[in-house]
Order: sequence, then structure tokens, then C-alpha cells
Amino acid sequence: MSDSYSDKNLQDEVSELETKSVTAARLFDIRRIIGGLFVIYGVIVTIAGFAASDDDIDKAQGVNINLWTGIGMLVLGLFFLVWLKLRPTAPPTPPVEEAGKK
Repeated sequence: MSDSYSDKNLQDEVSELETKSVTAARLFDIRRIIGGLFVIYGVIVTIAGFAASDDDIDKAQGVNINLWTGIGMLVLGLFFLVWLKLRPTAPPTPPVEEAGKK
């Protein structure tokens, strides 16, 4: 009787660990990390582009490179975050138990 009790505890622990694993996989999805970093850096570079002086623009042959790069980084970061929202990480499928076991 204690053997079946320990098997039930083991099954409960395994299912709890699987749930935690899925949560951790979603939390540390590489799309979230890349998207978040690109959005943060994109905001910083875009602000630098708005604050660029005429000398800075002349150095870049008349192009406000910080502004355009910042906007590009924002678009790429938002793309990754929208992709994460539209296609979340699929949870792993639980193992199929045999019909004879209980």
C-alpha cells in the first residue's frame, strides 16, 4: 500500500515539474529576450537620433543614422514580440500511459 502511495507522489511531482518546465520555457523564450532588448535599444537610439546635432548628421553624409537605426531596431523588436504573442511556445505533450496501468 505504501508503494502505490509513493507512486502517486512521484506522479504528482513529475506533473508539477512538467508544469514548471513549461512556464520556464515560455519565460525564457529567446524571442522575448531578443525582442525586449531590441525595443529597449531602439528607444535609446531613436532618442539619440532626435537629439542629433547638425555636426553629427554631417558626419553621416546628411543622414540621421541614429534615427533610422533606432526605428529599424524598434520595428524588429516589435516583430519578435508580436511573433511571440501570435505563436506562443507549445507545451510538451504528456506521455501516453498504457491502458493496463492505473
